[in-house]
Amino acid sequence: MTPTDTPGILTRRIEVPSSAIDANGHVNNVVFVQWMQDVAIQHANDSGATAAARDDGATWFARSHHIEYLRPAYVGEVIEAATCIVTAKRATSTRRYRFTRLSDGVVLAQGETEWVYVCAETGRPRSIPESVRLCFPLADLG
Repeated sequence: MTPTDTPGILTRRIEVPSSAIDANGHVNNVVFVQWMQDVAIQHANDSGATAAARDDGATWFARSHHIEYLRPAYVGEVIEAATCIVTAKRATSTRRYRFTRLSDGVVLAQGETEWVYVCAETGRPRSIPESVRLCFPLADLG
């Protein structure tokens, strides 16, 4: 993962492997959702939010995913995956994603996930503490 110059935004370059290709010859839709989760986890780890949540006895559950597929991606292409937190409310946060083909700057897919902060033991929602909020400056992908 390579962070961008914008605080709160994390980017990762992904070279599309042959294992991501489906019967239609392009990246399978489910792979983009997996990449969403992967960059979210990496962002949380890199920012210290994973450790802060663990120290608080909490974790995150995905409540919903939304993704819009705009263009196909093919084996060997290099994609930049970008993610950031755009809102943080009492027990939820919204994370956005954008996947851009680096060779021509075309946005291939974009999406967002609503995450719920929960007690690790019970799975019940709880308020996001300041120690976790401070790990993620709010940003937008523009």
